[in-house]
Amino acid sequence: MSTYLLVHGAWHSGQCWERVAPLLASAGHRVLTPSLTGYGDKAHLLSPEVGLDTHVDDIVGLITGEDLTDVVLVGHSYAGLVISAAANQVPDRIAHLVYLDAMVPEDGESAADVQPATRALIDLALTSAGGWRVPPLPEMPPPFGLFGVTDPADAAWLRTMLSDQPVRCLQQPVRMDNPAVKTIPRTHIHCTVKPEGIPRRPVPAVQPDGTPARVWELPTGHDCMITMPAELAGLLLRLG
Repeated sequence: MSTYLLVHGAWHSGQCWERVAPLLASAGHRVLTPSLTGYGDKAHLLSPEVGLDTHVDDIVGLITGEDLTDVVLVGHSYAGLVISAAANQVPDRIAHLVYLDAMVPEDGESAADVQPATRALIDLALTSAGGWRVPPLPEMPPPFGLFGVTDPADAAWLRTMLSDQPVRCLQQPVRMDNPAVKTIPRTHIHCTVKPEGIPRRPVPAVQPDGTPARVWELPTGHDCMITMPAELAGLLLRLG
């Protein structure tokens, strides 16, 4: 049995994994899908003080509080930063890092460094009335839709779980200064249906642990856990 810890991205909540978690659990694995501070059942905690460090503390606290080991730590989108920094703190508890259509940082980088398009969101937030809220990205025409979700019913369901993102999450740097974090195996899963103007950082041919890069693809939009849950679960089960 493996332990899968699935971490949602910006604006989402742990509810987004609702279609994937049962598939992993039915294969005999433990699955955790927490909502980060400011989202889902923690939406009331949203504030200007919430940042990347807050979310890293969420995940590290869960791992240590539940005494989790051999964790397959999956980060979607923004959560690529979260899982990287969390693994830096508890590398001995992490069996695998999965970057799911995610930001993949180096030590000291922020979201704006990894994905330059994020800078425009930061600027808008800082000049808004409140000065800290980053609203969800707008829905786009098919095939891109709402975070890659084009089915009207699915998009309506997705809207129920979206919250604003505190700008601090996009400004704080990731700490990956623990040499042990480089020994953790990595897998990258890319969603291939994506709009122009949001380039993906190339995956180096050799990963930090010295092994060849493993990159899998899903022919769908960004929120593959909603649009292709069975296919995503199938890939994740190959790691367990």
